[in-house]
Amino acid sequence: MEKRILGLDPGLAILGFGAITCTQSSTKVQHTTVNMLDFGIIRTSADAEMGQRLCTLFDDLHALIEELQPDLVAIEKLFFYRMSSTILVAQARGVLILVLGQRRLPYVEFTPAQIKQALTGYGNADKSEVQEAVARELDLDEIPKPDDAADALAVALTASYQM
Repeated sequence: MEKRILGLDPGLAILGFGAITCTQSSTKVQHTTVNMLDFGIIRTSADAEMGQRLCTLFDDLHALIEELQPDLVAIEKLFFYRMSSTILVAQARGVLILVLGQRRLPYVEFTPAQIKQALTGYGNADKSEVQEAVARELDLDEIPKPDDAADALAVALTASYQM
């Protein structure tokens, strides 16, 4: 049985996405094969007004979901570091949750520490350790770029481990 998981790293300027497929064998010994399907970013222009930026996210997320047809979406939870940035990310995240609600797609959320723990075994791992784990787990020759897309793949992988 194959399941598609779309990982999202929310942001207003850059929203990272990473899609994987998880195929579970039907033999007596349960084995799951994970493969990368796609990754990238949705970018909004800092020159555009807020409403237009949110509309871009809305439209592009709908198109992305239509193209990838995920069974589950995994989202990185907000991490509070600078209040002004957090508010902008929260607005983008609201649009993301709206799109998922309209599509009736189930979603799960993970904190950065949960993602780091799932991929490296250490909740305080640094970004490079997580990115190396993504490349290793997906059998990639190099770390996906930009970082936002690699982060989204990490979120998707975390969801796959929870299945």
